[in-house]
Amino acid sequence: MTGPQSTSDDVLDDRLFVNLDSLLESRHECQRMPLFRGPMQASRQLGRQYSRLRGRGVDFDQVRAYQPGDDIRSIDWRVTARSGKVHTKVFNEERERPVFILCEQSNRLFFGSQLCFKSVLAAQACSLIAWTALAHNDRVGGLVFGKVCHEVRPQRNRQSLLRLFRLLIEANHALQPSQDAPGDEPKELLNQALRHTREVVRPGSILYVICDHSAVDQLNQTLLVPLAAHNDLVLLPLYDALDAELPQADMLEFVQNGEQLSVNVSDEVVRTAYAAQFLAQQHAWQHLARRLGCSLFSLNTSSSAAGQIGTMFSAQKRRGRT
Repeated sequence: MTGPQSTSDDVLDDRLFVNLDSLLESRHECQRMPLFRGPMQASRQLGRQYSRLRGRGVDFDQVRAYQPGDDIRSIDWRVTARSGKVHTKVFNEERERPVFILCEQSNRLFFGSQLCFKSVLAAQACSLIAWTALAHNDRVGGLVFGKVCHEVRPQRNRQSLLRLFRLLIEANHALQPSQDAPGDEPKELLNQALRHTREVVRPGSILYVICDHSAVDQLNQTLLVPLAAHNDLVLLPLYDALDAELPQADMLEFVQNGEQLSVNVSDEVVRTAYAAQFLAQQHAWQHLARRLGCSLFSLNTSSSAAGQIGTMFSAQKRRGRT
């Protein structure tokens, strides 16, 4: 399944395109997902999460290196004197935490060989995260980026989710097989989205970034540094089996910009170089996550979005993160 297939009349194959019904139905899956550390009581105005505040709070969390914007009243002078570098205390307080989701919908995601296209998986993951956060009474917003960026500011109601879903569907249904040279169309997509996000996301939010696995090649990592410093950042790169390894065949025909290219995929040198490119991207994501001190979970088209997002939330809960 690597391109649009014929469908009857106006019915769109839900493996290729998302629809509003499927995004709305995903709210039932979120009830089984452990987004937060443990059971808490919450009012109608407060969410049920622990906020990692850069200042005073209720429960001590950790000591880490001081970052611009931290409350100077929380500086740990003992650790600072011992290490020679300024360190600050971080506290947890039960409070509302806005959830903001960056979701890519570009032509490079209009591809898949397993259960669905990467663009569909991205939209499904976005809806599951959004419904789960809203179910825990937190404000939810997001930014859908492709050729352009469209945002929905975080709010605590279903209307904001519907606006986000409509943006997802509009961008998703406009997708088509990319006719651009490799790297041309999506080169600045994620960077532009991150610049816009820095303007709209308030410190202390939970920020999910859903994008293509190859986006790390053109990523301006300095854009993520301030976002990771003052928010809980979760990276969710998407890939398909054919991104990681060429299929078993003799020759493959590719058409791009009106030109046809034949590649001998049985050549071991070609196969090794192709696999090495994916592995390098994988290592780049891992290095970035370590550098930023954030969470990293890769999503792939061979498994359901609900299963993978549920596994992600469970892993975060075990690690004591949000």
